[in-house]
Amino acid sequence: MSKRWISFDLDGTLMQNPFGAWVFPEIARVTSGELGREHDIVSEMVTEHERRMSQERYVEAYDWDDILVSICNALCIEKKIDIESLVRKHSVMPKVNLLEDGILQMLEETKKQGFSLAVVTNGFYKFQAPVMEALGLLDYFDEIITPERAGTGKPDPVILQKLQGEVIAHVGDRLDHDIQLANRSHVTSILIERKLPEELLRLQPQMRANDHRMRLFCLEKWRRECKNPLLSELPELFMPRIVIGSMGELLSVLDEQGMG
Repeated sequence: MSKRWISFDLDGTLMQNPFGAWVFPEIARVTSGELGREHDIVSEMVTEHERRMSQERYVEAYDWDDILVSICNALCIEKKIDIESLVRKHSVMPKVNLLEDGILQMLEETKKQGFSLAVVTNGFYKFQAPVMEALGLLDYFDEIITPERAGTGKPDPVILQKLQGEVIAHVGDRLDHDIQLANRSHVTSILIERKLPEELLRLQPQMRANDHRMRLFCLEKWRRECKNPLLSELPELFMPRIVIGSMGELLSVLDEQGMG
């Protein structure tokens, strides 16, 4: 029997990784020490990441070691940091955490309904696996698809084609990466948004996407993701089919959509 997949983003969807609060600040401290002065290397790394993304160089955009090497070379200093080692060092609670209580139970229940579960993330495996392991996530997933393994990243639909069988839905927190990926792949796009206004939370998850307030909410979100406050209209490609306010709502959505 052909596998039926539910795929999940990781960061901002299931877990909090240590990059923002711990890994990047340590890179900045070490680099500033090498230079003998304060230097905001993290901003330079993010700028280079965004440049590569804009050129659709999805694998290179998340190769943080390569990005760090290129900037260190430009600064005429030696790269003395192994980012994977830093991630492992900081992959301890509470530096990393699941974003909700009950996430592991939700994954377990989804598997019991007969679904195969996949991670589809833009983070390299060596940066994601230590965090997943620390949080108990690794055992729940049948496949972990990452850019360096797939040869591409989100939102390129090719990344979902690595899953043998039928992909029923993709769940993620970003319109530009996750929702665009699912819509381009003709897969049910499920947005996880934990800061929904109360009036939208009162609606059934299947009804939220049809509400004009949700479209305005998504337009604001898309402006933030694009860093362009002047965007006036949200393309249909970035509009989720279903919106959940918590992972606890996912199981009921799968049931009501007849996916289970």
